[in-house]
Parts: sequence; structure tokens; C-alpha cells
Amino acid sequence: MNNQYNPKENQRVASARESFSGRLLTDRQFDDAMTITGIIEREINQSGTFKDKLGDYAYAFSRSEKFDAVKAETVLRDLFKERTGQTMNQMREDLAKREESITDDHRAQAYARACEIGDLMENGVKLSFHRAFAHQAQQLGQEFGITDACAKRLMREEFASAENAELHDWGKELDEQFYRPQIEEEKAEREAERPQPENTRQQARPRFRGRSGPQ
Repeated sequence: MNNQYNPKENQRVASARESFSGRLLTDRQFDDAMTITGIIEREINQSGTFKDKLGDYAYAFSRSEKFDAVKAETVLRDLFKERTGQTMNQMREDLAKREESITDDHRAQAYARACEIGDLMENGVKLSFHRAFAHQAQQLGQEFGITDACAKRLMREEFASAENAELHDWGKELDEQFYRPQIEEEKAEREAERPQPENTRQQARPRFRGRSGPQ
């Protein structure tokens, strides 16, 4: 198998391989299924939902295999639990419970994270507001054990409360100040490096003069 896992997960991955659902799969199928469980876990941490992505990937997984989408979904659910120690719904519920326990300190840290976006973009290389905002939300979500979506909401709310302004409006200003000039400079550099088209115009050929007839 070619997949690489966090060392802490190696034991669970080995357990998943020897589970009832894992034993039914070839090495390639198992690698594909485990990759999908990681994608679904990322979706749960990002949005707090998983059913749509699970259904889509189960269908895609089953298309090239000898089992239907229902069987594929069962396999993915089983392997997800083996690898993470939780069902998909348990992971979702845990995140939801933590979001109900947000404190004033959490909110203060969310505001600080929002303010740091400006420094990230100023010192970063071609870093857009969208990307910087997502990065800060992911870091905040992992720190608090909440979804990225909840982290983004906290950052927007606390920024608006403290600055009397919308975070995304500030983001547009940051894009114009830091991101767009870098992109325009990159475009200009690419244009300058592009080979110039050769002059394909041909010199006008001298008009053919036939021989003059007998004088």
C-alpha cells in the first residue's frame, strides 16, 4: 500500500485492514476507501456535515467495483470508524457540542485571528483573503475543536463587533492592497518572458517582367 498515515493512526489503519469490511477489499480498494474516509473527515471538520459527500463518494467508489453504492457506503462507514475511533455522526455531534460551549475567551481569540489576516497577506506570497481567511479558520477550528464554518462565523462576528465593519469588506481592501499587485506583477513578468512572434511578413517580390517581343 502506498498511503502514508499519521504515526498515531498506523495501529488503527492496521486494525481497519483486518476488520470485516477491510478484509473484503484488495490493497488498491482499501487504499481508495481509506483516502475517501479522510476526505469525509475533512468535510465534517470543515462544515459539520457528511451525508452528501459520503453519498457522492460511495457512488463514485462503487462504479468501478463489484458492489453497489449501498455496499460502498457501508464499507466507508465501517473503515471510518476503525480509523478514527468514532462514527461519522459521533464526530459531527462532538463538534456541535463544542460549538455550544463557546466562551468569551474563544471569541477574543477569534477576533485576534481575524486581525492577523492582514499581516499574513502583507508578508505572504500571492496570498488572497479567501485563502488567508480559510487558513485562520482551520487553525482556530483545530485549536477549539470546532468546525471551520463555526470558526469563520466567530471571526466575522467578533470583527464586526470590534471594528464596526464587515470582515469581507476589509478582505476586499486587503486583496487590492497586497494580493492584486503581486498577481499583476506576475502577469507582467510572464508577458515579458513570452517569446515574441516573428515577423512573418515577406518582402514584396519584384514584379515579373516577361521578355519583350521582337522589336
